[in-house]
Amino acid sequence: MKYDFSQSACRKDTNAEKYTLREELFGTIDVEPVWVADMDIDTPDFVLEAVKKRLEHPIVGYEEVPTSAFEAQIAWMKREHNLAFECSDMFYSHSVVASMGVAIEAFTQKGEGVIVQTPVYSPFFHSVLNLDRVLVKNPLKLKEDGTYTFDIEDLKSKITKNAKLLLLCSPHNPVGRVWQREELEAILEVCLENDIVVFADEIHSDLVYEPNVHTPFASLNDKARAITLTAIGVGKSFNMAGFAMSSVVVPNEELHKRFQKAYDRVHFAQGAVLSHVAFESAFVNGKEWIEELKVHLYKNFLMLETLCKEYSEFIKVTPIEGTYLAWLDCRGMGLKDKALREFFIKEARLGLNAGLSFGREGSGFMRLNFALSSAKMSEVIKRLEKALKDKRKSIDKN
Repeated sequence: MKYDFSQSACRKDTNAEKYTLREELFGTIDVEPVWVADMDIDTPDFVLEAVKKRLEHPIVGYEEVPTSAFEAQIAWMKREHNLAFECSDMFYSHSVVASMGVAIEAFTQKGEGVIVQTPVYSPFFHSVLNLDRVLVKNPLKLKEDGTYTFDIEDLKSKITKNAKLLLLCSPHNPVGRVWQREELEAILEVCLENDIVVFADEIHSDLVYEPNVHTPFASLNDKARAITLTAIGVGKSFNMAGFAMSSVVVPNEELHKRFQKAYDRVHFAQGAVLSHVAFESAFVNGKEWIEELKVHLYKNFLMLETLCKEYSEFIKVTPIEGTYLAWLDCRGMGLKDKALREFFIKEARLGLNAGLSFGREGSGFMRLNFALSSAKMSEVIKRLEKALKDKRKSIDKN
């Protein structure tokens, strides 16, 4: 193994969001923060070396995104995900959420519907409502085995002539699904029948655990390609969110022009000089790192899964196929959502995302980010185990 994920650099004095906001969000700094979806794992050395090399030049001014950066991503997507596109199909963006907002403005008008599939990352519905569009909720279907799938019949029943756009999260945050081809094809059929454009957030596409395979929505067939905007980047895969660089792929000429019009109103410009070289280096040099990272992350997940099985009367972890975000079913604790959040803060001394922040379908759930060094993950397990053990003792006494 070439890379060591056992330890990570201290972030407490770096203005890292997950640490800086602890007091504000959790009322105390005495929590291990496992909420924001970046990693407490060092950004790869080949990325940092590329940035250091660029800084040898003393001028850091306006620059275009180099063609070589997008070409590196194109090669990666073709090799890793069997999705081919051209540089001319691509837009620079500083984030998927920003791209999502542009898509909503480009393909819907005020009062028209945008479909989201809850529970889901909160900007999916906040972006819709903030732009005065109608939120069309198509909740995922929770199966008896604790996994989720699309509810196609519900989707069909929700669609009206005003529904113009579907926001797809693939792989899904927070439930950890890597959608199978036949599931995506069912979504495609409905969208084609109703002339609905698909914005596919595929930012977690590289974080998929065997035997699961990520299928880009645009790769299903030519018809899918013609209605899809694909949002991808390096932020999650290589812990590079701070470089604020991603891309949007829009191969269909008509959709490209419509997206361009809304995009130009925002003035994204060309991003940051150091982000360009970091982005390119990640895609050129990152294959071995990402493969070893996934092995490490899955070991972390297994630690959490083992603990949850030991205390299964209280907590169950949703089986994971992709992402580094564990979706914890805590309904067995018998606590209301506010009390559940307090349990994790006060008893476990952990700062998690409350399930309700992903929609009302998240009631009774919590999201835990397990993209941690081995040392940090051990500490998280230790804290959670003590809290669950104490809860069991308390119940046994009564």
